[in-house]
Amino acid sequence: MGLQTGAGSAIAISAAAPATMDAAGYAALTYTEGGQCEKIGTIGSTFTKTEFQPLKGPKDKLKGSADYGALQPSFALDEEDVGQMLFRSAADDETNKLFSIRVTMQSGALRYFRSRVFGWPETVDGADPIVMATPTVEVCSKVVRVAAPAS
Repeated sequence: MGLQTGAGSAIAISAAAPATMDAAGYAALTYTEGGQCEKIGTIGSTFTKTEFQPLKGPKDKLKGSADYGALQPSFALDEEDVGQMLFRSAADDETNKLFSIRVTMQSGALRYFRSRVFGWPETVDGADPIVMATPTVEVCSKVVRVAAPAS
């Protein structure tokens, strides 16, 4: 599959840790999808830029520490949705426990990573809009990318 949209994508959570931090380790876990997800967010790391300017010569630029990023998925609040319950429980967890996350793209490609969920804010934005929950999912490991299955 070439280009794709976000339609059909999903985010799921597992309280378990993978035995290995690779595709096989993550795939062996059981995940629960968060239903009524409107958007997932940006997946991927960035690096701090470190610079050194010698008195003679060009400026040197190096990659510093990695920041694996953060997602802020939006869920239409459904207090009976088991996946949303797990995200909310992860947000309420005070032990700094890591959770495993799986994002499934429209093409079937997967993104796996470990994370902590910071908060479960709910937005009531007037009479007509749906009540939304927008947790912050801080990515705490490298993202493991799995290509879409061959068609």
